Amino acid sequence: MQMIQTPNAPAAIGPYAQGVVVGHILYTSGQIALRPDGSLEDGDITAQTKQVIANLTAIIQQAGANLGKVVKTTVFLKNLDDFAAMNAIYGEAFGTHTPARSTVQVAKLPRDVLVEIEAIVDLS
Repeated sequence: MQMIQTPNAPAAIGPYAQGVVVGHILYTSGQIALRPDGSLEDGDITAQTKQVIANLTAIIQQAGANLGKVVKTTVFLKNLDDFAAMNAIYGEAFGTHTPARSTVQVAKLPRDVLVEIEAIVDLS
């Protein structure tokens, strides 16, 4: 296992890594709308999703890949009514690449954010 760490995404706020590579697969930890300096992007779902995608991108790039290598994501939303706005930002980020995805509504997320996303990435 190789731990992935970049200063271009927020440091882990608990006993976990930003990402872990096993073989040729990167598993990212769920990313919330924290900026790399640890401050919270407390805007609406659009602003928070942009920050989450930026964090994921930084971790994936640190592992030597890009969003085009993402195989699957899991999106956790505080409110499924935010799905369309989140999906618009997500779609812009991924373009024509469409990884598998699950999206679920959850009761609460860390720091009371609106969205959290994790990814599985093929590094081969």
